[in-house]
Amino acid sequence: KGSGSPDFIIASDLPLQGAIRAQTVQLSRAEIWALANAGWKAGSYKIGYQSCDDSTAQAGSWDTAKCATNAHLYDNDRSVIAVLGTFNSGCAEIEVPITNRSSLLMVSPANTYPGLTKKWSAGEPQKYYPTGTRNYARVVATDDFQGPADAMWTKALGLKKVYVLDDKQVYGFGVASTYRAAAKKLGLDVTGFEGWDAKASSYEALATRIKATGAQAVFLGGIVCNNGAKLMQDIKAVDPKIQIQTPDGFSDPNANGSVGNGAYISVAGEPPSALTGAGATFVKSFGKQVGTTPNPYSAYGAQSMQLALAAVAKGGGQRVTTTKSVFGITITNGILGTFTMNANGDTSLTPVTIYKQVGKSLKPVKTLVPPASLVSGG
Repeated sequence: KGSGSPDFIIASDLPLQGAIRAQTVQLSRAEIWALANAGWKAGSYKIGYQSCDDSTAQAGSWDTAKCATNAHLYDNDRSVIAVLGTFNSGCAEIEVPITNRSSLLMVSPANTYPGLTKKWSAGEPQKYYPTGTRNYARVVATDDFQGPADAMWTKALGLKKVYVLDDKQVYGFGVASTYRAAAKKLGLDVTGFEGWDAKASSYEALATRIKATGAQAVFLGGIVCNNGAKLMQDIKAVDPKIQIQTPDGFSDPNANGSVGNGAYISVAGEPPSALTGAGATFVKSFGKQVGTTPNPYSAYGAQSMQLALAAVAKGGGQRVTTTKSVFGITITNGILGTFTMNANGDTSLTPVTIYKQVGKSLKPVKTLVPPASLVSGG
């Protein structure tokens, strides 16, 4: 939409099919909003935008082969100066090592698995950076903050017994593990910890096991695309009183459906209503564009674009220098506020907001910053 032809392309890599399509399409539109707001430029460079899909209709969510294919395409196309993605941490595990070979900058609006940037499981994070130099950053706080915030909220609700589930994917298991560790430190009784089968036709037996432990709450570490709505439905059918808690993998109330009513859902960062300055301008302007209060992740999409544009402006038209400029950069009065990206590619902003699903909306309830004592290593 800018004048003339673009000097470079910034690509967006999101799962645009499946249960969370409404959320990810809005996120991509927020990225475009930020680029348009910058006049389709990064410094003196004219920037074009390409929205790419890392999902398949068959999977209904991100797909391993599609993620790999996309990453190779970005890597080989020298007009691509940065990629905004991925949305799912498992997809990032595939894409980052590929784009790392050509020092192509990736800025994620949504990945929260800690091991992508910091020491966590064996070989992490080094195995994602075969060149030995980082090329990946994210504007969202990681699950070593999110899991503890969720556990703090469980305790604040006065609940003492919780059953923890995960969807057997890297993100889901990671956030479930950090929740469990923090819950134990807070004196909560974790009555069970296991994975759920995303392809199961019924979770009635699992729900019955959960109820038998006396659990007052269940924490679902994972994404709603992995049969999450059916899982919630069966758990509530067996025990209507149980409190459902989830991380940001369930942050699309449309995908959760009516069974998500009353569930507490965490999302990193401040709620849209609490953003000030440029953030408040975004919420008002973009909200008018989409006809509703933006989903919390839309602000992260817009911020990831702002960060990428700042890096491109400094980079002198080269991938290597564009990528290098992200680490240590400070964004002043950005959409999410003022923050610094550290040497690992992580943001200095670490609040986590607990929302309650009310109909098809997420209502912010409490914003928490977990103390260092609860932010555990892998």
